[in-house]
Amino acid sequence: MNASDVLKDVAHTVKLLRLIQKGDTVVVGVSGGPDSLCLLHILTQLRLEHDLTLHVGHLHHGIRGVEADTDADFVAELAQSWGLPVTVERCDVPALATRQKQAIEEAARQARYAFLGRLAIRTGAAAIAVGHNADDQTETVLMHWLRGAGLAGLRGMLPSTPLASLRIYQPDKHLFPATNIKIIRPLLEVSRCDIEAYCAEHGLQPRFDRSNLDTTYLRNRLRHELIPLLETYNPNFREITRRSARIIADDYTLLKTLSAAAWAEVVTAESEQAITFDLHAWRELAVSLQRSVVREALHRLRHSLRNINWIHVENAIVALRDKPVGTRVTLPRGLMLTISYDHFLIADRGYVESTPEHPQLVAGLMPVAIPGITPLPSSDWQLEAHIVPREAYGEEHLDNPDPWQAFLDYDSTGKTLVLRCRQPGDRFQPLGLGGHQQKVRDFMINAKIPQPLRNRLPLLASPENIIWIPGWRIDMRASVTDSTQHILHLVLYRIPREQAYP
Repeated sequence: MNASDVLKDVAHTVKLLRLIQKGDTVVVGVSGGPDSLCLLHILTQLRLEHDLTLHVGHLHHGIRGVEADTDADFVAELAQSWGLPVTVERCDVPALATRQKQAIEEAARQARYAFLGRLAIRTGAAAIAVGHNADDQTETVLMHWLRGAGLAGLRGMLPSTPLASLRIYQPDKHLFPATNIKIIRPLLEVSRCDIEAYCAEHGLQPRFDRSNLDTTYLRNRLRHELIPLLETYNPNFREITRRSARIIADDYTLLKTLSAAAWAEVVTAESEQAITFDLHAWRELAVSLQRSVVREALHRLRHSLRNINWIHVENAIVALRDKPVGTRVTLPRGLMLTISYDHFLIADRGYVESTPEHPQLVAGLMPVAIPGITPLPSSDWQLEAHIVPREAYGEEHLDNPDPWQAFLDYDSTGKTLVLRCRQPGDRFQPLGLGGHQQKVRDFMINAKIPQPLRNRLPLLASPENIIWIPGWRIDMRASVTDSTQHILHLVLYRIPREQAYP
């Protein structure tokens, strides 16, 4: 391919994929190497046709000493000689990598895109153009495959990507959550060889980055060792890899559409700290969508998480299919998956699941006003108590279908009652078990009381016994009998109360 063909191909790609709109301001990331130099030169050729405003951006990574200083000077002088505005910024990437516990390559990537993003916002740019080429794409796909990536990784780089989707964080704070700026890669179908030929034909003299020869970096090992070896098996390995990436990208787009629909079906609640799923609906999904939903949850809760380990997702899938209620699965970056009876939760480790449909008592004892109203602290629930002569209530009242209402023998319960949370060793005699005692813990499990609620559900207790587990069961010893003289009528309800006492 000659230089004019490279220009035509890039111009065709820009038009076909609508990478640039007429009148756009475009920030061009220029390192000084052949790729970015070729890109900048081509965009200056397309500038008039598309009415473009170009702004050159260069980040000094603080890694290669004098060579990096010379690169920065080169880019600044080149942009000025071409009549283009230029911004050069310096970042101590090694220190950033140490501080954020990242590899140098990843820290450099984060810093570079953060710089270009800020520059694009400051200049009002619609796009950031970077010089990734076809050989970079081959290396990226292969690198992702070796790391065990799924479809998202195997599709490689895209010609156009929203800046907000690139997971640029400093640290763990999304820098560009709502921007419409996009990253564009006009050279993604142009080989490195053709780019170098273009530079030679136009008299461009790019800088040479010696770190590209350092095979301690994975990408360089792939470039200089593995890919040439694979080409001895198939000379077309690079093109075949890119072709596969294009097919996978199309498949991934379809999967994302299906996944978005599945997400809407299975998610019942979502916040910055936790996402709750309908367990039965999730189990009805195809396995691919099950994985996709779990991965999406991890990304939403940990914005800076780029590479999700395969084993974490698979452990979650296996647990959600087969493990019992109460099972917990450790996920990356301090997240935990917890399985309940009809739902599961992915949240920060230590997160306390809110159950607003149930009364909750965080700690301590609440003396019950008899008669009277006992509000639950920091809650819209309250307990109302009445003492009523036995003859005032007929059997139709005592045939109680309301789990939040209790009719008790006041002479059996006594008037010194409290609301408290369960304690180790708590037992009671659930009505209907023929007087058999049962641990409160076992009762809650058998009754399928949501696990996050068990330690916070207020229990009605006397100094001797658990008398009532509101919402579920009273103790047989406190039940109304033929010999009952006075009934303790209790109703636990949310304010405002909707039903009057009989």
